[in-house]
Amino acid sequence: MSRKWILVFALVLALTWTLAACGGQKAATEAPKAEEPAATEEAKEEAPAAKEKTVVVGFTASQTGKYNVPSTRQTTGLQMWMDEVNKAGGVKLSDGTVLKFKAVSYDDESNKDRVQELYTKLATDDKADFLISPYSSGLTAAAAVIAEQYGIPMITTGAASDATYKQGYTVVYQAYTPASRYLTGAIDLLMDLDPNAKKVAFVYENSKFATDVNEAAKAYAEKNGFDVVLFEGYDPDIKDFNAIINKIEAAAPDAILGGGHFQDGSTFARQLYEKGAKVKFISLLVAPPEPTFAELGDAAVGVIGPSQWEPAAKYTPESAKAAGIEWYGPTGEEFTKAYQAAHDGEEPSYHVAGGYAAGLILQKAIETADSVEKDAVLKAMDAIDMMTFFGHIKFDTSEEAHGLQIGHDMILIQWQKDGGKLVKQVVWPKAGATADPIYPIR
Repeated sequence: MSRKWILVFALVLALTWTLAACGGQKAATEAPKAEEPAATEEAKEEAPAAKEKTVVVGFTASQTGKYNVPSTRQTTGLQMWMDEVNKAGGVKLSDGTVLKFKAVSYDDESNKDRVQELYTKLATDDKADFLISPYSSGLTAAAAVIAEQYGIPMITTGAASDATYKQGYTVVYQAYTPASRYLTGAIDLLMDLDPNAKKVAFVYENSKFATDVNEAAKAYAEKNGFDVVLFEGYDPDIKDFNAIINKIEAAAPDAILGGGHFQDGSTFARQLYEKGAKVKFISLLVAPPEPTFAELGDAAVGVIGPSQWEPAAKYTPESAKAAGIEWYGPTGEEFTKAYQAAHDGEEPSYHVAGGYAAGLILQKAIETADSVEKDAVLKAMDAIDMMTFFGHIKFDTSEEAHGLQIGHDMILIQWQKDGGKLVKQVVWPKAGATADPIYPIR
């Protein structure tokens, strides 16, 4: 073969290799392109699931037992908050995650032993991200131990005892005004109504909450010059108050303060009326603010009760601005209307409001933290200083009383007759009063 044909053959062969190489490279480059549409579709399908997270909120409720009435209302308020947030699309974090809330709850039977068992189950089996307390200070004290043990943030509502927040806990936060300030407003009101009133009788349920409240009120009364002529506890399951009423009549006090929870408080008020006890002033815990207290009829007239919240309370964005505090959440009017629309016009009690407020506090902390990571949420809880429809919310952050509520104040209500109908009026503080107090009541 001549040199000329050898060169031509070499050029053809080189060209063939080049084209083959280019074709292979093109195939290698284009092959993934054929798969891109499928990969993109998968990404589109997976994106929503990756962006939504379920936050488990665990708690117990007294579906049975002596705390059934207020506990059921508290749970109703909490569930109302949860339903509204989820219906509105959840809480959206800056990274695009959408948080939806899920309640996991059990019947604690108003039993402290059941509480510890069930909160342990919530922490371990149910993997609760956050906890809400059961109703009552005694049950909450039991739940707080478990919350702290597992490091799960817990907002307490329906639990006013100061003592729980003086155990060195770091994850427990109180929504209610503490027990130490629960009945002091009644003493203030009595002094305002009757400067000559000097004798006070305390008759209270032997429970952690009621004992704490009454011991603090007794100290406050004595500090203000009152003579405590009777200071007596009674069994939580008491049905007959006649022996105690006899002691009250013998001591002839100007005022009776005390009570405990709904069943005992309403029974005590009814039997005082039926026995014709001469009473100038009476203020009882828990029972009077409940709408169903009006079922006592004339026995309810004049009875005063400290309330954590009332629909007539004047907490508004304007009052928050005037106080230099951030406003957060719905107004009292919006909350009340929403509740009434779902419950045939029934007025929400402060237990309902307290349950809803616990949810608001959790929501605010998560939004501020922009996370559900526990340390971030706890830091945000410490920083909360806001006004809601429920009132001012702020926590003690000292080691001595971490989580104790220091922002919220009590309201005093009194049942009065208006055109033959029993109505609940706010009588203290004066700035928020809707009527003048009845005094003496009978």
